[in-house]
This record gives sequence, C-alpha cells and structure tokens, in this order.
Amino acid sequence: MKRIEAELFIDGGNDAVVHMPGRQFPGVLVQGDSLHVLRSHVAEVVQACERGDLNEARDSVGLLLANVDALLARYEAALGEHEIPRPY
Repeated sequence: MKRIEAELFIDGGNDAVVHMPGRQFPGVLVQGDSLHVLRSHVAEVVQACERGDLNEARDSVGLLLANVDALLARYEAALGEHEIPRPY
C-alpha cells in the first residue's frame, strides 16, 4: 500500500470526485458496493437480452443509465465549481 495526497472536490459518500497526483483531470471514486450495484445492473441487461426480454432489458438499462448520468452530473458539477474544462 502506498499513501498519497489527493484533492477532494466533492465528498459524495459513495462517489467522491477526487484529483489524483499526476493526473490532468479529476476522477470519480466509486465505493466497492456501489460498483457492484452498477455491475449487477449490467448483468440484468445481459440476462434479459439472452432471454429475449427486451422490455426488462430496456427497464434495466434505463436504471443503469440513470445511475451513470447521476455520477456524470456530479463530476461535471465538481469541474464547474473549480473552473476545470471537461476532458471530453
């Protein structure tokens, strides 16, 4: 393990925006349990597609998209607060 100092832009509990040393742009630190939930949503989409259940796949991917959109919105808000241009 290596100890480093990072800049905390937004402490979100499950998804903090941090700037790591040596990186040009901040990133999003996602807690392991939250990462597992995102992975579970992806697995639900895959399973629904394998069964040919497009309605369930659409519902599951909608939930996944909402979660990712929320992460991206927090990231973009943190960049805006610190007057950092988006990397995309």
